[in-house]
Amino acid sequence: MTACSSDTRRLAPDDSDHRVARLAAVALVLAVLDAGLPSPLPGVKPGLANIVTLIALYRYGLGAAVWVSGLRIVGAGLLFGSLMTPGFLLSLAGGLASLAGLAAAHRLPARGFGPVTASLVAAFCHIGGQLALARLILIPSDGILYFVPAFALAALVTGTVNGVLAAKLLEPDHETD
Repeated sequence: MTACSSDTRRLAPDDSDHRVARLAAVALVLAVLDAGLPSPLPGVKPGLANIVTLIALYRYGLGAAVWVSGLRIVGAGLLFGSLMTPGFLLSLAGGLASLAGLAAAHRLPARGFGPVTASLVAAFCHIGGQLALARLILIPSDGILYFVPAFALAALVTGTVNGVLAAKLLEPDHETD
């Protein structure tokens, strides 16, 4: 065997990598829990993993939130055996739209806007991204628009609940890192 040349590069994880991995693991566990809960309407879930994404956003920034969300989406796709299926693509579209909404909401003034506002924006963007993909590619019919009121109500409820839970967990007495 020969010794490694001096131009060999090694990636060494740092504390932020470990933090993102821990958050993504918690988000994945919550996604599994979400999948096991009964749903009043196909595709409507509480989105509990989004609480972790909000915590990542407010504690560590948009980059951490993007990584946590992306790892959760891909991890759930692998775990559930749904990678590259229509369900995975809907999750990905919703996740990307949600992240775009979070990026915009996070720029709002802190006074008057916080995790609950960001969660609501993310929830509505998530539903919008999913419905847009479904309408454009999966179900090219305007009939899908009949689902908008039910999905909007679900986004309002889940976005509010998840935002309140995230805000509570973001309070100083709940910090763990």
